[in-house]
Amino acid sequence: MQLVVARIGRAHGIKGEVTVEVRTDEPELRLGPGAVLATEPAATGPLTIETGRVHSGRLLLRFEGVRDRTAAEALRNTLLIAEVDPDELPEEEDEFYDHQLIDLDVVLADGTEIGRITEISHLPSQDLFIVERPDGSEVMIPFVEEIVTEIDLEEQRAVITPPPGLIDESEAVIASSRDEETGDEETGDAASGDAASGDADEAPKGDA
Repeated sequence: MQLVVARIGRAHGIKGEVTVEVRTDEPELRLGPGAVLATEPAATGPLTIETGRVHSGRLLLRFEGVRDRTAAEALRNTLLIAEVDPDELPEEEDEFYDHQLIDLDVVLADGTEIGRITEISHLPSQDLFIVERPDGSEVMIPFVEEIVTEIDLEEQRAVITPPPGLIDESEAVIASSRDEETGDEETGDAASGDAASGDADEAPKGDA
């Protein structure tokens, strides 16, 4: 099975290096020297990684046969695709390949159906599940343990505990209204307290 593991960015320097947007949890395995990768568009590849290094937090790659900035820039926006055994599993228990997560049913803890994962979006800060709702609409769910509490591959489901407003925007409105009401009540109580304190201060003066 083929999986997208990176997207080539801009050229770096004048010796053929390129920046890459990593789309795999195992860059050392998928993007190491000697790796041969298919490409999209297909006519650009295959590409064989010659060297790799991290610079200012970004992975830089150089491919065999790419020796100058012009050739490197011509590769910009090319997708790098690795051949992966469908039965292969990540090394860490809490990690998953995209193909394992696609088509999982997304449900709440009580079993309420939310939708089906149709895509995984890999952002610099976090991954997102793109979930198609039964009505055809889409919702984005951050793939973080505070929200995605369980991935059950046997049952083909992902259990989530979303914060108010993530699934239903009206919940966020209601929660916001409640916060405002609470804030108004607290402000009112504080104002009453100030008035009471003021009365207490004035009483001794009157007695004196």
